Amino acid sequence: MNPGCKIAAATLAALLLLHSSALAAPGTPLVKNRYYYEKRGEMIWEVPTNEHVIALTFDDGPDPAETQQILNVLQRYDAKCTFFAIGKKLAAYPEVAKQIVSEGHELANHTYNHVYFKRPISGSALQHELELTENEIVKISGKHSRLFRPPGGMYDETLVTVANNMGLKPVLWSWHQDTKDWNRPGVYNIANKVLRNAHSGDIVLFHDYVHGSSQTKQALEIILPELKKRGFRFVTVSELIGLSSMAFELRGAVK
Repeated sequence: MNPGCKIAAATLAALLLLHSSALAAPGTPLVKNRYYYEKRGEMIWEVPTNEHVIALTFDDGPDPAETQQILNVLQRYDAKCTFFAIGKKLAAYPEVAKQIVSEGHELANHTYNHVYFKRPISGSALQHELELTENEIVKISGKHSRLFRPPGGMYDETLVTVANNMGLKPVLWSWHQDTKDWNRPGVYNIANKVLRNAHSGDIVLFHDYVHGSSQTKQALEIILPELKKRGFRFVTVSELIGLSSMAFELRGAVK
């Protein structure tokens, strides 16, 4: 079995497992897991599509050094990506964020203070974090974002409901595309993680700020030309959603 088939089989098996756990027997509590939220279109991990596209995403910036280096690489390969930005860093480095937008990338919400929300998540605390960050995004881009990534991938029903009601779709990442670049596992380990597992509709997790010496820029120098050689097109998460074979609602600006 070739690697692509193995990945597809593993993904199908995982979804079937999630499906079976979500369909509880009568009288038992409903399990609100990935399958539940994906089926309702309330959260996104990856996007089923017939297009040969992939969405690269970057968390925890902007950073005046690392984000700039990453933008330079992306520009060389005409790769449009989504940056899940921290609000207080947007306030600190608005010019870097403006460059992200001016070069055709997507700016999205990653909370103001990079809060790891503990369950049960406080709806008011979450809304405050999202609103503060949206204010910074509007200052920079002139419009609200449409996507939100909770730090650490932590979520519960309150987070999903509050974010969606604010017009912010919670977006995580493909389980097979967590590069763990924040842990600096090695340039080739990062690159091989993406290249071995790449298939259409993936959402790949990177960071444009890493404590210490980041390896992400060097890994992108390997990843981007190889994926382009394979015929992949690099799109933002919103563009990826627009190419989906499933129905996802992306609302307009937050009121």
